[in-house]
Amino acid sequence: MIPDVLRFWGASPTANDGLMWVFCIFFISYIVGSIPFGVLISKLYKLGDIRSTGSGNIGATNVLRSGSKSAAFLTLMMDIAKGSIVVFLAGEFLGITASHFAAFGVFIGHLFSIFLFFKGGKGVATFIGIQIILDIYIGIFVCMVWIFIALTTRFSSLSSLISSIFSLLILVIINDLSYIWVQTIMVLLIIISHRKNIYNLILGKESKIKLI
Repeated sequence: MIPDVLRFWGASPTANDGLMWVFCIFFISYIVGSIPFGVLISKLYKLGDIRSTGSGNIGATNVLRSGSKSAAFLTLMMDIAKGSIVVFLAGEFLGITASHFAAFGVFIGHLFSIFLFFKGGKGVATFIGIQIILDIYIGIFVCMVWIFIALTTRFSSLSSLISSIFSLLILVIINDLSYIWVQTIMVLLIIISHRKNIYNLILGKESKIKLI
């Protein structure tokens, strides 16, 4: 049974103590999101510093380029898990509003990790983990679209861009505006983090991935 004292979230907090809770939830989520699993797992598998390999990104796609599918899969699962766990715990113990700020914090942490001097990944796996908790159906949809585009084009970046944008469009279509603010920010940041990929896609220079 969850103590009632922990369930103080209703509408967005406006009091000073509410704002302090928002900051605490964001900060804790940010720290968890900052954990660079791609870097840690690459070192565990003795793949070297993943930041000096391929695109230099710390995500699962770049770990895959190192040649270890198991390391890439583990990185993917851990990046998804940190998004899901943080948002789930915030929602379970503090309410839906808290889960939205937790989603924002863990996502920002992945992109701008305090452990990597505010550099990080592109956020797609963590984004998927967040979606699974905020709306399981959108989470499943994002995964299915990503897999379909990846299998047909072999472009991880294109899969990420299309699936994330579609998730935002679905929220608008079904008129679910409960967390549209955080969804919009996350999708925009995913687009921005893929700006070099977009440029390479336009020029036909984007690297393809080997999933199977």
